[in-house]
Amino acid sequence: MAGFKAAFCNEMFKLAKKKKMMAAAALSIVVVLAGQVAVTAVKHGLGLRVVGSTEFPLVVLSVFAYTILPLFATFVAIDMFSGEFSSNTMKLTLTRPVSRFGVFSAKVLNVAVFIAGNLLFVMMLSFLAGLAFNPSTLSPLGIARVVMSYAATFFPVFVFSLLVVLLCNVLRGGTSVFFASVLVFVGLNFLGVVFAPYSSLLITSMFDWYKLWISETVQLSKIFRQLLIMSGCGIMLFTAGYALFERKDI
Repeated sequence: MAGFKAAFCNEMFKLAKKKKMMAAAALSIVVVLAGQVAVTAVKHGLGLRVVGSTEFPLVVLSVFAYTILPLFATFVAIDMFSGEFSSNTMKLTLTRPVSRFGVFSAKVLNVAVFIAGNLLFVMMLSFLAGLAFNPSTLSPLGIARVVMSYAATFFPVFVFSLLVVLLCNVLRGGTSVFFASVLVFVGLNFLGVVFAPYSSLLITSMFDWYKLWISETVQLSKIFRQLLIMSGCGIMLFTAGYALFERKDI
């Protein structure tokens, strides 16, 4: 356990030093500000109140979950695996007194921490932006809906990042993994459109899983079914990724 904790802290320290963290924060701020500018322009230009203070974070999330979040989760996963393989720093990581499973788990957990942290950061920013322009629409129920939505978005994006981790251990080079991840992402979304009746089986179609949690009629059976699908995919992707990582020559 001590070895895993040390490996996790080491990976977190390396992640914090990445310039991509600043880029992710900057783009997150841009997304929130652009959304608020658009809402304000509609409000003053057409005299319509598009969203309230607790509805604005959901508007941001609907865009953020399909763009910035999976993009930077992909970058982080690539840096954690392909980046270290390419720079030969993975050898130094594996010389530490911790098993390969511990190293692999620490890296995956850091990807999860990044996704959760990015979601929390955007949620707080969008809350503040919404309150600044529509403070009168704040309500406890609205806050609960926003928190639940952002929390529910974590799981499908994390499962997609496990797919990227698997690709990192299949392909050589971060560029190859990135383009393969983009093709998989676009391909799954395309399949979700073409085969709409079966789209609920595709992980990318579950990025809006939060909508099931906050709808007027909560469909527990559908929520549970998609939870089982994501859990099964996550377990298989984690296991396959670790199996390849364990056999990989450093």
